[in-house]
Amino acid sequence: MVLWGAAAAVGAAAVGFAWLADAAQAVFRRLHSGFAAWPWIVTPVGFIVIAWLTRRYFPGAEGSGIPQTIFALQPNSGERGDRLLDPRVVVGRIILAGAALFSGASIGREGPTVHVGAAIARLFSRWMPHSTLPAQQRALTLAGGAAGVAAAFNTPLAGIVFAIEELSRSFEERASGVALTAVILAGVLAIAVTGDYTYFGQPVVAIEVNTLSMEVLGVALASGLAGGLFSRMTLVCVARVRTAMTNASWTRFLLFAAICGILVAAVGYFAGGLTYGTGYAEARSVLEGRVHLPWYYAPARAIATLAAYLSGIPAGLLAPSLSVGAGLGQAVADLGSQPTAVPFAILGMCGYLAGVTQAPLTSLVIVMEMTTQHAMVLPLMVTSAIATAISKLLSPPLYRTLAQERYGQSV
Repeated sequence: MVLWGAAAAVGAAAVGFAWLADAAQAVFRRLHSGFAAWPWIVTPVGFIVIAWLTRRYFPGAEGSGIPQTIFALQPNSGERGDRLLDPRVVVGRIILAGAALFSGASIGREGPTVHVGAAIARLFSRWMPHSTLPAQQRALTLAGGAAGVAAAFNTPLAGIVFAIEELSRSFEERASGVALTAVILAGVLAIAVTGDYTYFGQPVVAIEVNTLSMEVLGVALASGLAGGLFSRMTLVCVARVRTAMTNASWTRFLLFAAICGILVAAVGYFAGGLTYGTGYAEARSVLEGRVHLPWYYAPARAIATLAAYLSGIPAGLLAPSLSVGAGLGQAVADLGSQPTAVPFAILGMCGYLAGVTQAPLTSLVIVMEMTTQHAMVLPLMVTSAIATAISKLLSPPLYRTLAQERYGQSV
C-alpha cells in the first residue's frame, strides 16, 4: 500500500506540474505577443526573485534535480541526502519552476519531476515497517524518481531504463521490481487524468529512415559533438560559478542571476522568441512538419538553457535538449538537401540527448516511445551509441559529475 500510494502521488504531482508549466508558458507567450519588451523586464527580474527564493528558502531545488537524486540514493548520503529530498524542496521546486517558465526561462520540467518523484517516495517510505532495511527504502526512492520520468514523458519503459542506467547503475537488483510497479502505477494515474497520448504526437515519416546513410551518420556525429560540448561547457561553467559565488554577497549573487536573465532575454529577442520556455512547442512543430526552424535555433536554445541553468533557479535540461536535437537534426537534413527533415529531427533528438546525458539506452527509449517511430530503431540505436561515444571523449558524465562536485563524494 505504501508503494501504491507513493506511485499514485508521483503521478498526480507530475500531472499537476505539467499543467502548471503549460499554463505559465501560455501566460508568458500571451504577454509577450502583446508587449514585445516583456521578456526584457520579466526575465531578469524573475531570475533575481526565483534565485533568491531558491537559495534562501529552498536550498537543493536549484538546477536539474537529477544530481540531487543521484546523491540522495547513495547509502552514505546521510542527513544531507534527506534534506535534499525534504517535502518543502518538492513544493518549492514545482512552484519556482513554474515561475521560471512564466519568466521565459529555457528550462524543462522532466528533470525536476525526477527529483519531485524521489522526494515523494522518500516521504512515503517513512510509513514502511520499522524493520524495513535501508536498502528497501532507497529502492522506493529510486522507484519514485523513475516514476517521475515515466509520468512526465508518458514513457513507462523509459522510466525503468532511466532508473537502471542513470540513477542506480550498481543498485540492488531487488529495486527493479519496485521501480517497475511504481512506474506502471504512476503512468496509469497520469493517463487516467490526461488521457492516452504521446509526448510529441505521432509524426508522419514519409520516407522511412530504417537504414544507415551519410545523413544519419552526420546527425549522429553532429549531435554527439554538440551534446558533449554542452555537457563539458556546463560542468566548466558550474565549477567556475560555484568558486566565484562560494563566499559572494547576496548582491553579487543576485546580480549574476540578473545577468543570466538578460542573456536569456537577449537570445530570445535575436531568435525571434523561439528560445523561451521548454522548447516542446518548437520541437513538436518540426516533427509535425508545420514549421521550419532557422539554422541558429539549436545553438541559441543551448545558450539560453545554459544561462538559465547557471542562474541558480530550478532548471531541467531534458526537454530543452530534445528541442535542441530537433533543430540540429533539421539543420543536417537541410545540408543534405533531404526532402523531409522529420526523421532527421527525431534522430537529432535521440543523439543530442544521448550526448548530453551519456545515457544511450534511456535516450533511445525516450525518443522511440515519445514519437512511436519503432521502424527507426536501427538508426536510433546507431545514433545514440555514436553520440554517446563522442560525448565521452569530450566530457565526463554530466549528472554524476555534478553530483560528485557539488556534494564532494564519489557517486
